[in-house]
Amino acid sequence: MDFERIKTRLDALVASGRKAELRGALNMLNEVDIAEYLEDLDNEKMLMVFRLLPKDVSADVFSYMDNDQRTRIMEAMDDTEAMRLIDDMFIDDAVDFLEELPAGVVKRMLQGCNEQKRQLINQFLRYPENSAGSIMTIEYMEFNIGTTVGQAMAEIRRTGVDKETINTLYILDAGRKLLGTVGLRKLLLAADDRKVEELMNTQVIFVHTTDDQEVVADTVRKYDLLSIPVVDHEERLVGIVTVDDIVDVIEEENTEDFEKMAAMLPSDDEYLKTNVFTLAKNRLPWLLILMISATFTGMIITHFENVLSTAAGIGVALTACIPMLMDTGGNCGSQASTLVIRGLALGEIQFRDILKVLWKEVRVALMLGAVLALVNFLRIWFFTPYDKDIAFVVSLAMFFTIIIAKSIGCTLPLLAKAIHLDPALMASPLITTMVDAASLTVLFSIATAVFHM
Repeated sequence: MDFERIKTRLDALVASGRKAELRGALNMLNEVDIAEYLEDLDNEKMLMVFRLLPKDVSADVFSYMDNDQRTRIMEAMDDTEAMRLIDDMFIDDAVDFLEELPAGVVKRMLQGCNEQKRQLINQFLRYPENSAGSIMTIEYMEFNIGTTVGQAMAEIRRTGVDKETINTLYILDAGRKLLGTVGLRKLLLAADDRKVEELMNTQVIFVHTTDDQEVVADTVRKYDLLSIPVVDHEERLVGIVTVDDIVDVIEEENTEDFEKMAAMLPSDDEYLKTNVFTLAKNRLPWLLILMISATFTGMIITHFENVLSTAAGIGVALTACIPMLMDTGGNCGSQASTLVIRGLALGEIQFRDILKVLWKEVRVALMLGAVLALVNFLRIWFFTPYDKDIAFVVSLAMFFTIIIAKSIGCTLPLLAKAIHLDPALMASPLITTMVDAASLTVLFSIATAVFHM
């Protein structure tokens, strides 16, 4: 689909005010594409186009908008129209939107909702932020034991249109305890007089309302689920989390990890919609910490000042090799930390594996260190004016620096996980700073021993 051509056509219809044709053109588009089109319109045109959408479509389009678009729409609407829109949304989408609004606005919005929906939204808003309870929905199909297949199919036909998903049916006892699940396909192929409990799978994968959303996403990924039931601490079913919300969680968590790995405070806003003061504020704290910690590098150089000043030729040679040594060590540490952080995120590595990981990375470091040290020795001896003693010192320092860097890079994320810190914090900037100090210490210590300074 050539979206740019469609966008040009829609722009022409909006400009000419041909609302009937515009409504027909919009009805042929996916809700996601409509939300994307509305993003570039000014407030007046956006509201005009949004009001042309059918009632059920407008709620879906609203759920695909970003927070900035939603706020612009709500500011242009009166309270009655806004309440009608929230009433038409799935409960999890309505909660996601209301969580971003000021408390006073949320209170005003909820006053216009029907009593049942208001109670449900208030219940959802009480769950901890980023928990399973805060992202679940209650629009699913549930049946009590004793229900026949024929009765279940009739109920699905009657109410299924209002459910977020009907692919999986949940079987409960009289106390709402989750007993099992039945796939829609199995229900379609069964005889009408069979009981749903005869078809159900009793090995149910579920999460609790207070579980972190990252745990929910990991569980869905691990078991390849399209939805996962959410139960309270008495294992009573209270909702489900669908895969579309899981995709949003994965995107959010990955973005947060990337920002932490780049030494920035996490932000929920899109880059182009974030002002420069916020960007600077998010980056400044870690830059200050890293800048101050980098002073240890200067202290090490000052401590070994005699090595650099005793013999001018040796001092110049060692100084010239410092950037190469520090960069190589930082790169080696970053490689190890990246793989370990990925393994932790996917559940492939646990803290109990720290010795296995360290032993593996040390063996990798021995091989890499030997190759890089040899190449570096030959490079310095044959292509620089320095003699083989300088080449030996720098290459030996590189060998040990790589071992230290790999060890630091693989263990720091695991140690962070053990003390309940985000492993992404122990990524490139922090590891590089630590490896820089270690590489200088190693280089000058070896030079001091070899040259008797």
